[in-house]
Amino acid sequence: MTKIADIRAKTADELQTQLLDLRKEQFNLRFQRATGQLEATGRIRVVRRDIARIKFVLSERKRSAASQPKA
Repeated sequence: MTKIADIRAKTADELQTQLLDLRKEQFNLRFQRATGQLEATGRIRVVRRDIARIKFVLSERKRSAASQPKA
């Protein structure tokens, strides 16, 4: 599980890369669950929450950038 402070310390490009990796992992975990090969069932929950954390930080940054007055 990734802490929110660790996520906030990363750049937007790093977060996008990590988000892509987590989505691939999520797909693989769902595939394993469907075929009955998944052993670490709790990992699905952790990955899903990490994805949500990253998306939250990205949207938070987007909102703060939009509210900044342009000079």
